[in-house]
Amino acid sequence: MDWKIAATTFGLLFLAELGDKTQLAVINMTCKHQKPLAIFLGATAALATVTLIGVLGGEAITRVVPAQLLGKISAILFIVLGILMLSGKL
Repeated sequence: MDWKIAATTFGLLFLAELGDKTQLAVINMTCKHQKPLAIFLGATAALATVTLIGVLGGEAITRVVPAQLLGKISAILFIVLGILMLSGKL
């Protein structure tokens, strides 16, 4: 186990997820249903499943696309999405 990569991943995702739509949805569900444990377990299972899909997909993609090129493509997509969001088209 590479603990440095695990800690870096945790920090990156923790910061990225703060205040996002998933967190707001969980807050809303908790306020509405007053069942924090059930909501926590459901949200944790959903996020773990989505992360698993990302990890498996990332592993499969890097077998075909070089990691350096994939990083550049990801950066371009983030920029394009940011521009679309700022312009109100997304």
